[in-house]
Amino acid sequence: MQAKKAYKFDPDYAVAPGETLQEVMESKGMTQKDMAIRTELTVQSLNRIFKGEQPITYETANRLELVTGVPARFWNNLEALYREQLAKINERKKLSENLSWLKDIPTKELSDRGVIENHTDPILLQREVLSFYGVSSVNAWEEIWKSPAVAARRSACFETQPGPASAWIRLGELQAEQIDCDPYNNSSFKSALEKIRLLTVEKSAVFEPEMKRLCAESGVALALVKEMKKVPWNGATKWLSPNKAMIILNIRGKAEDKFWFSFFHEAGHVINDNKKNLYIADKSQDATEVKADNFASEVLIPAKYNEKIQLLPSKTAIRSFATELGIAPGIVAGRYQYLTQKWHLFKGEIRQLKWK
Repeated sequence: MQAKKAYKFDPDYAVAPGETLQEVMESKGMTQKDMAIRTELTVQSLNRIFKGEQPITYETANRLELVTGVPARFWNNLEALYREQLAKINERKKLSENLSWLKDIPTKELSDRGVIENHTDPILLQREVLSFYGVSSVNAWEEIWKSPAVAARRSACFETQPGPASAWIRLGELQAEQIDCDPYNNSSFKSALEKIRLLTVEKSAVFEPEMKRLCAESGVALALVKEMKKVPWNGATKWLSPNKAMIILNIRGKAEDKFWFSFFHEAGHVINDNKKNLYIADKSQDATEVKADNFASEVLIPAKYNEKIQLLPSKTAIRSFATELGIAPGIVAGRYQYLTQKWHLFKGEIRQLKWK
């Protein structure tokens, strides 16, 4: 027999502890005037307690214990539960005013990835999504993700698809927060990049954990986040704190040359640009992005080799030159395609990456 799933009962009303107090008084044959005299509370105060308008304080709970014989902790617990339920009711009312916001958030995709529970109740779903983003309200979310000053430093995708765009970045943040890093050191990270470049010849099972380790030891959390629909990016960079940077990557297009170029592009942002902006690798021709592109190109294959690469005649020549450079043949093949615009040539030399 399979046990039925238990659902939490969350009433949309709150019972004031004063109602329980009235029941206790009735059971003891005690009038309101008697209770007022015995507790040294005014009749007006008791009326407000009965209605839930005045809280039962710790002092009042102690008095009630002496008068009724019911422990003070009972009254304190009733009061706390009442106030908590009132807060939930008020929160639910507030959340119901912004339900249209959920239409922009890829809730099903987030649910499929196991990061939120896909509630049928839209208010519970909205609460789940707010928790995912680490904010208490839609207004707070907009302050972080949609403010004009911030959006100006990002991709146009934030204007057209703010929900999916922010969700992909947030997935990276959550993953990066779990990565323990040494304090960021620029020299250490530059040294790590030299070692990571040599890893391009390895299979993903080898290079992935090693590049994550090298990055973490330099103060950079490398988060690999699967592509998200409507988000056309290969990578992004953000500083989580003055001593910890985050690089987010995916394998959009699956080609190894694109993956490695994206990584070194983001590394260029970490090394060369300020710590206040969120940098996104899209097709922008912004000077900062062009600078990051140039950085990635020079680290992978310096421009002085471009003329020679354009003249490589065969797969064997591609592989031989890659060995000479100490880099994956697929990266040389990708550079050849880019320089000659002959995208059909040497495609077989470019390995395809897959998610586990």
